[in-house]
Amino acid sequence: MNRICLVTIVSLVSWVSQSLDAAPPEITATFSIVAVDPESHVCGAAVASKYPAVGKVVPYVRADVGAFCTQHHHVPKWGEPALNLLQAGKHPEAVIFELLKDDKDPGLRQLAIIDMQGRAAVHNPTEAPAGSRYWGAMTGRFYSCQGNTLSGREVVVSMSRAYEDTEGSLADRLMAALVAADCAGGDHRGRLAAGIRVAKRGVEGDWLSLHVDKSDDAVVDLAKKYAELKHDAKGAWRGSQLPFQHPCLDRPKLSAPKID
Repeated sequence: MNRICLVTIVSLVSWVSQSLDAAPPEITATFSIVAVDPESHVCGAAVASKYPAVGKVVPYVRADVGAFCTQHHHVPKWGEPALNLLQAGKHPEAVIFELLKDDKDPGLRQLAIIDMQGRAAVHNPTEAPAGSRYWGAMTGRFYSCQGNTLSGREVVVSMSRAYEDTEGSLADRLMAALVAADCAGGDHRGRLAAGIRVAKRGVEGDWLSLHVDKSDDAVVDLAKKYAELKHDAKGAWRGSQLPFQHPCLDRPKLSAPKID
């Protein structure tokens, strides 16, 4: 590693430490997915929760860098420093280490990060209180899905399965994963907000950013907005096309799982 790169990383680590001191945590129980498509140089994240405007405080994406989510007892000010460290060449696992090494409550954080090579790392909230269980995560080829305060394990499993099985663009697959997780029960407290963010090489800022900040059925409302949207990020997935069809009319009633 050359001296310039080393100095850059040291400076970024110092910035992260300062950000931790200045960033009081908030509780954003939620489920999310981060993913990249190295061939098309696209990365993205999608999220849903009972927390209002969750799509604006949990997922962070940057073209040619990757995607990051901070949730449960989340720290929004970690978003940009995490991507800065990733851009400077830090491995995803090393980024999470830097974020948590001086943190007073690491067992309450749930973090996920992925770079453009498809290397992913996830940290689960092992000290989450009973009301935040079920929590869990699954990683696969070029993605990671994770959640807490879930109705059960099927939420994460369904999210993973849908991402892998959906044919379409990366944005299509993120939306399909979010819908599948919601249809499986999602956040057991309710369906208030949802969002998706996608970045692409050559496009400054977000290539696609779509949110539902307050709703009685946020993921379905987000899916409808996505179907109505005219955007090059969309692919051939049926759910991205009009006429809009409700994706899961037979969803289970919201309920917390029975966990000892």
